[in-house]
Amino acid sequence: MLELQIVELVFFQVQFAQFTDLIRSTRTQHSTMTAITVDYLKKSGLKVGVCVSGGLDSKTVSKRLIEAGCTVEAFSADLGQPDEDDIQNVQRRMATCGVETTIVDLKADMADGCFDVIQYQARYDGGYWNTTGIGRFVTCRGLVEAMQKNGVGVLSHGATGRGNDQMRFERYTNVLAPKMQVYAPWRDPGLLTEFPGRTEMAAYLGKFGIEAFVGPKKKYSTDANLAGLSHEAEDLESVETPMLIVDPEMGVWPSKAPDAMEEVTLGFEKGRCVSINGKKVTPLEAMHEANAIGGRNGVGISHALENRIIGTKSRGVYEAPGMELLGEGVRYIYQAVLDRRATKLFWHCSDLVSDQIYDGRFFDPATKAALGAIQELTKNASGTVTLGAYKGNLFFLKLTGVAASLYNEADSSMEASDGLNPVSSQGYAEVQSVEARVMAAAGVIDPQPTAGSKRKR
Repeated sequence: MLELQIVELVFFQVQFAQFTDLIRSTRTQHSTMTAITVDYLKKSGLKVGVCVSGGLDSKTVSKRLIEAGCTVEAFSADLGQPDEDDIQNVQRRMATCGVETTIVDLKADMADGCFDVIQYQARYDGGYWNTTGIGRFVTCRGLVEAMQKNGVGVLSHGATGRGNDQMRFERYTNVLAPKMQVYAPWRDPGLLTEFPGRTEMAAYLGKFGIEAFVGPKKKYSTDANLAGLSHEAEDLESVETPMLIVDPEMGVWPSKAPDAMEEVTLGFEKGRCVSINGKKVTPLEAMHEANAIGGRNGVGISHALENRIIGTKSRGVYEAPGMELLGEGVRYIYQAVLDRRATKLFWHCSDLVSDQIYDGRFFDPATKAALGAIQELTKNASGTVTLGAYKGNLFFLKLTGVAASLYNEADSSMEASDGLNPVSSQGYAEVQSVEARVMAAAGVIDPQPTAGSKRKR
């Protein structure tokens, strides 16, 4: 017995020492991460992987790091961006800065992420779909893996110091690759001083003969992926500016949609779309088709004043036609297969998952537990639903083939039927009356519970 206790004690000491080393290295990593500057990167000798889009910011940061003597490689994610005609253009644009770009094809991963969020009904503030949140966990997972394979020691992202993405990029990098450091150029005091605006960036690149077209001031900025588009900043920052200044890229405003309703039949298995209008589809095919159908009918455009991770509010106009179409379709099947308590649990888990995705915590244990519950609750969500898309609206038309449906027309009918015997409800009503009368006798019932109802009568 004593020998066993000694072995257990030694094992505990080893485990504790390993845990202590991990905590110490994490603290060191954190203190280094918060102090990263261009000078630090130059002295560290670490290879820097820059997340790029091929735009002015990407070119400026990459060129500035190269000129400082850093080893730089660019990485870009192909997320099926509807505003990018040829993703290979990113390589060509970045090559002018003397940097090689690795493009990681994540379209299938992005489609799977869309299907996950649709199944979980993970909408955020204002009811809009978590399109950018999906894109970030897919991007970070894909790019971090590619960077690790290429010997990158520092991930550089172009997110500002006032938004959500800085937190998402850093947290996902921290949990997926704890030893990889993170550089945020637009929190580097030196770069902020050197490049206070787009004009200074263009002038800097111009010195090297690198094309840098600034162009006229934009009315808003756009972030895009397969799930949808997020429009924000510039003119949209004023809440006195109508959301109608946005020119939809994935579809049209409802007023411009066709005058005839378009019927769409969606087949689902376990909460995931498997067919559209009778044709079997993969998640990627489904998203492309749903985006096209929803977009041309003005579906899925929304507005929100959302609560950011860092505590501020931001304003956005969002396009997610395919997410809205498929999400609304599966919701009708959920209504058929979930009882009242299961429905309440589902929406509780859905809200938690939505926040976790928004906050950059998709890979956390709490998210995994909630996803497990949702998958169990929706395992019987199979069937076919027909919707009518008309000028921004989706109308329920028909539900068929839902084997696990709890809806029984005879039970709910107001006419004579072979369903629930209405006389049998008498016993339930009498049981309910016991509590009601006791509460009345105890004086805990207020017939005018609101201030407005207490006016003199």
